[in-house]
Amino acid sequence: MFTTVRYFIKTSLTFLFIGLLTGIYMSVSKYIFFTGVHPSLVSAHTHLILVGSVMMMIMGVALWFFPKPDKEDKRYNPSLILFTYWMITAATASRFIFQILHIIFYEDWLSYFITITSVLQVAAFGLFFYSMWGRIRSVGSHLREAKGERF
Repeated sequence: MFTTVRYFIKTSLTFLFIGLLTGIYMSVSKYIFFTGVHPSLVSAHTHLILVGSVMMMIMGVALWFFPKPDKEDKRYNPSLILFTYWMITAATASRFIFQILHIIFYEDWLSYFITITSVLQVAAFGLFFYSMWGRIRSVGSHLREAKGERF
């Protein structure tokens, strides 16, 4: 397992842990103190778990397991993959922080930053999958399928 894969997977686990702590806080707020949960906190929690944890885990495992790029593959670029790692990590963490700040201060400018970080998350996914597209291919299985093997 190479360094960038470890970055994705360890960051995924970190976001999962923070997301679980946020979920505990929300549960205690709602069911012990009966104060309810702000919708922005639900959104922050959801994005931390789904984007920060689940999607980053999927991206890391895909990077690890997918076949190596063809020599002719001009899209795959390890530097671009590392850039997308930093982009999605910063965007996800920032979105979480801005949504928490939005609950506390409810400043209009925070809404713009939440939207910008959302766009950055989507852009990071786009760059990652653009770079990985050539690695989504059969490596030998098409030959076994041609011989009639089923799996």
